[in-house]
Amino acid sequence: MRIRCLLLFVFAAIVTTPALAQVITLKFSHVVATDTPKGRAAEKFKQLAEAATKGRVKVELYPNSQLYRDGDELEALQRGAVHLLAPSVSKFGPLGIKEFEVFDLPYIIPDVQTAERIVDGEIGRRLLSRLESKGLKGLAYWDNGFKQVSANKPLRKPADFRGLKFRVQSSKVLSATFRQLGAMPQVMAFSEVYTALQQGVVDGAENPLSNLYTQKMYEVQKHLTISDHGYLVYAVIVNKKFWDGLPADIRAALEQAMQEASRYERTIAAQDNADALAAVKKAGTTEIYALSAAEKAQWREALAPVRKSFESSIGRELIQSVEAVAAQVAAEKKK
Repeated sequence: MRIRCLLLFVFAAIVTTPALAQVITLKFSHVVATDTPKGRAAEKFKQLAEAATKGRVKVELYPNSQLYRDGDELEALQRGAVHLLAPSVSKFGPLGIKEFEVFDLPYIIPDVQTAERIVDGEIGRRLLSRLESKGLKGLAYWDNGFKQVSANKPLRKPADFRGLKFRVQSSKVLSATFRQLGAMPQVMAFSEVYTALQQGVVDGAENPLSNLYTQKMYEVQKHLTISDHGYLVYAVIVNKKFWDGLPADIRAALEQAMQEASRYERTIAAQDNADALAAVKKAGTTEIYALSAAEKAQWREALAPVRKSFESSIGRELIQSVEAVAAQVAAEKKK
């Protein structure tokens, strides 16, 4: 009897071990802090994905450039070293997909409603489909609201940028934007920005408020201008070969989890940025200045040549399509 029970136990272990081995590990890497909209949404996706797949998927989160800096993470995803990223769409220009740089054009997105209509509509779907030729698949768009500029001198007029070194992402549009203002753009990994500001390697940077606050950049920047000159859009992307190799039911569960996490991300982004602004004000280390409508018009006029100069590389039709959506949203608001 004892031998029979032992044999039954061994048989049961052999039968159940393969099932246990079927747990799929999904490495999700990003470059920002856990308490940013992106970081919190990544945690939400982990919870939803693991629950929806009943433990068949384990999501490992690597925030704050723990695995890869933002200059390296796309290459890591393409070779399968990680499975999921949520980079700024600015990263796709150097990858050879210039159309995504439409989001970097200054003042092309005037409000949240326009941004959401663009990414949720035909334009957004068409852009994500362009990633597949690079071995990537786009699952969703996230955002972090409007970008502001900071420096150790007041930035109220376009001329105030003259001669300043500004950190930018690896985007030709962003570099051209700051050159148009008379500044000297410096491409730099996000993880290096605080130290570069602290040591004077660069004089200023552009960031949404939640990134400025969670990375403590306000501690080393005396002036912050609420300029709303650009909108920070992320694309949640996965290694296509890895994704296509998943069981169909797992893909469906992960897609549903991503949809819910994306709705959550959008609801918290605006509040997180508002909370960050309040926290920076409370810290008292940084003088905050909000551009008036007339001043914003002056900035838009100064930066207008940037949009014109990228019509050939981004596509004039695409730029006009984005402008048409913005005009439609503006018209609806007036009704």
